[in-house]
Amino acid sequence: MDSRESKEADSIRRRRECERCNRRFTTYERIDEIPYMVVKKDGRRERFDRQKVLSGLLRACEKRPVSSSQLEKIVDATESYLVDAPERERTTSEVGELIMNHLKGLDTVAYIRFASVYRDFKDVREFKEELEGLLGGRASKGKK
Repeated sequence: MDSRESKEADSIRRRRECERCNRRFTTYERIDEIPYMVVKKDGRRERFDRQKVLSGLLRACEKRPVSSSQLEKIVDATESYLVDAPERERTTSEVGELIMNHLKGLDTVAYIRFASVYRDFKDVREFKEELEGLLGGRASKGKK
């Protein structure tokens, strides 16, 4: 007879009528959503948070020529990666590598900024090795 979302938008309220006795009743339908999870380095599981990924990307791309639509595409690709996982969870290392691969092709400075936080560089040597790997890849591309 009638369907409405609840005020909290977490259920649907339906008014129904029995075809045999013509009595009316109300049912409530709820969606059971199993969240997509990210497994942290220390083994903790955390719910995937688009906003958290976007804020990390915004920090890495601060004062860089990267548009918000490009960042949104990276977040969308990251979320799709989680959605496609049959077990509904991925490790932060998988997610971080995916984001870094997107950033590497977009802006190398943003890539290095993100990698320095994500990989938790302990000293300048690690930072230098990452830069040399990035520059080495660029040099070999230029030779071909």
